[in-house]
Amino acid sequence: MNLQQLRIVRETVRHGFNLTDTANALFTAQSGVSKHIKDLEDELGMELFIRHGKRLLGLTEPGKELLPICERILLDIQNVKHLGEQFAQQDKGRLTIAATHTQARYRLPSVVTQFRREFPKVHLELRQCDPKEIVSLLHFGEADIGLATEALGEETDLVSFPFYQWQHAIVVPDGHPLAADTRPVTLEAVADYPIITYHGGYTGRARIDTAFAKAGLVPDIVMSALDADVIKSYVELGLGVGIIAAMAFHPTRDAGLRLLEAPGLFPPNTTRIALKRGHYLRGYALRFIECCAPELNPARVMEAVFPRVGIE
Repeated sequence: MNLQQLRIVRETVRHGFNLTDTANALFTAQSGVSKHIKDLEDELGMELFIRHGKRLLGLTEPGKELLPICERILLDIQNVKHLGEQFAQQDKGRLTIAATHTQARYRLPSVVTQFRREFPKVHLELRQCDPKEIVSLLHFGEADIGLATEALGEETDLVSFPFYQWQHAIVVPDGHPLAADTRPVTLEAVADYPIITYHGGYTGRARIDTAFAKAGLVPDIVMSALDADVIKSYVELGLGVGIIAAMAFHPTRDAGLRLLEAPGLFPPNTTRIALKRGHYLRGYALRFIECCAPELNPARVMEAVFPRVGIE
C-alpha cells in the first residue's frame, strides 16, 4: 500500500469515477490508475469499486469505509508538509481564500490591505464563488479559509465562526416615491413595486423570501443577480426596487441612487469564517483570520480545528 494508491481512490471519487479525468488530475496514465486500484484491492482482499465492465460506477461498502480513512491520511501528510513550511519559511507561502462576491468586494479589502502589509511575501489567492463551491473547496483542501453567509455552518467536517452581522436595505433611484415618503419603509410599500434582488442561495436571499412570506406578501421579483453591483445597475435604469446588503452601497460611487435603511424589515444575516476540521493552518493563515475578527485568536481557532478529545 502506498500514498499514490490512496490519492487515486480519493481522486477517482472526486472526479465522478471517471478514470481519464482522474489520471489527468494526477498527471499519470489511465492504465497506471487502473493498475494501482487493482493492486490495492488485491492487497486488501476486497473490491473497492462497483464495476460495469471496465467502467467504475461507485464505491462498494468497503470502499465507502476506506474513503474517509484515505482523506484523513492524506490530510495528515499535507499537515506535516505545512508544519515543515511553517518553521522553515514563516513569512512565505500561499494562502487561498474562498469568498462570495459580496464578502470579497465589500468586506475583505481592508483585511487584505492589512494582511499584505504584514506578509508581503505571501501569495494571496482570492477565489470568488458561491457558498456551495466554497464548501467543496474547503472539503477538498483547495482553499484554506472560506467566507460566506450561507452553507458554511451546516457542514460537519467544517469548523465555522461568526464573522460579523449585516442587514439588507432598499435601494431606489433618486426621485422614487419610496424615497420621497417620510414614513419608515414597509414591506407592503416595497411589494407594490417590481423587485430586483439576489439570486436564490446568495447573500441572505432566503431571509428576504421569509420576511415577505411571514407578512403574507408575494413580491414581484422581476430580476435576480449574484451581486449588488449588477442589482444597482438595473435599479438605476428604473427597472425595479433593489434589495441589497446595506454595506454594498456607497453614496459617492452610487450617485443617482438612494439607500433606504430598513431596520427590522428583514432578519439580520451572519457571515461566517470556515475552516476544514483537522487542516493545519500556517501562522499567516491564523493571522488573516485574526485580521478579520480580533477575537478569533490563534489559540481559539486551533483548539476548534484540533479539539483535545478526552483532556480535562
